[in-house]
Amino acid sequence: MSRRVENFTAEVPVWRPYVEPVVLAEATAEQLDALKVTPSNTKVSDYVLVLAHDPQSLHARTPLFNAIMYDRGGMSRAERELGAVGASIVNRCIYCAAVHASRYNQLTRTTEPMQAVFDHGAEAELAPRDRAILGFAIKLSACPPAVETADVEALAEAGLSQEEMLDLVLSTALFGWANRLMHTLGEPVEPDAG
Repeated sequence: MSRRVENFTAEVPVWRPYVEPVVLAEATAEQLDALKVTPSNTKVSDYVLVLAHDPQSLHARTPLFNAIMYDRGGMSRAERELGAVGASIVNRCIYCAAVHASRYNQLTRTTEPMQAVFDHGAEAELAPRDRAILGFAIKLSACPPAVETADVEALAEAGLSQEEMLDLVLSTALFGWANRLMHTLGEPVEPDAG
């Protein structure tokens, strides 16, 4: 029996789908076409293979995801990952928090900030810019209408441009949606679980 992962960690658990993923060898032409735009050039994840059951949605979702998380300009990749982690913490998406914490750690070549986030949430001791980014992502994820002019002004004071603020809103909102989809379609389990 698999053991569900309950705590935030940068160690990426296995995501076990509730729905049988599409088998690549049996995929339709429409599914294969939708899978061509996945961000990974190494392996198609079970999550993406589950989404391939609805190729029209996957075909729209993946370019949007890629544009928000990987587009040049605006916020750095690490900062976008931090926004995704903020949303994932609020939504208790253990899997997404782990994936994006791990990417943040790889991009920044340090683990201390992300561990502080997992230990202390919005109160984590971070560089001022990172603290502003995390705080905004958490507040936006918890209750979007609660975000006020003062929150945007705090981002500006931390040095974010309007383009970077837009990237933060988009990366945070993307994971508000993605977290809920992950919860509905599967669960994180221990890597060595069967």
